[in-house]
Amino acid sequence: MPLFDPLYLVFAAPGLILALWASFKTKSTFSKYAKVTTRYGYSGAEAAGTLLSMSGIHDVKIEETSGFLSDHYDPRSKTLRLSPDVYESHSLAAIGVACHEAGHAIQHAKGYAMLHIRSALVPATNISSWLSYIVIMLGFVMASPKFILAGAFIFSATVLFSLVTLPVEWDASRRAKLLMVDAGIVRNDEAPYAAKVLDAAFLTYVAAAVSSLLTLAYYLMRAGVFGNRND
Repeated sequence: MPLFDPLYLVFAAPGLILALWASFKTKSTFSKYAKVTTRYGYSGAEAAGTLLSMSGIHDVKIEETSGFLSDHYDPRSKTLRLSPDVYESHSLAAIGVACHEAGHAIQHAKGYAMLHIRSALVPATNISSWLSYIVIMLGFVMASPKFILAGAFIFSATVLFSLVTLPVEWDASRRAKLLMVDAGIVRNDEAPYAAKVLDAAFLTYVAAAVSSLLTLAYYLMRAGVFGNRND
């Protein structure tokens, strides 16, 4: 088995193209609606705080963090971190992202099962990301389908994480889209524009899932699961 297989590009290309398109779509959509200010005047931080309070959650901190679209919710410390373009902005783009992250905090507080499953997978995924690469490379060097299969099995933790992430992110956006209107953060006619930012961002998770699935399929093929390929 060669260290570089041109066939890998056949498996990798669709995920890479989708990831590039999703990244472009997310950034361009965010930039477009970052110029549109919500009529009610909420900032991203205020919108997130409002959703949390409305949901009876008062133990989650909201902090500003560095980076572009680096927004995330940390369930370990119960901290919602918003990027500067979201924390202080009064735009529909900022409102959408902030409410989405608040959606994760609400998931945590309500005991949303898929979020807890994803959190439980984090340690295994961190190990899988580097250990699978080492084992698979050894399989290529030693021309050992068994090693490659073992590496593929380890890599499956990463694949599972990317698949579990899809319903978690979709549900957080669903909550955000509903609650931002119910809480009076945006008007009914503004909500679809804030939602477009969330829909675009969701594509990045779809791209990650597709890429990981295709990579796993390639490893399994090289291991002979889809037919013997020992040349």
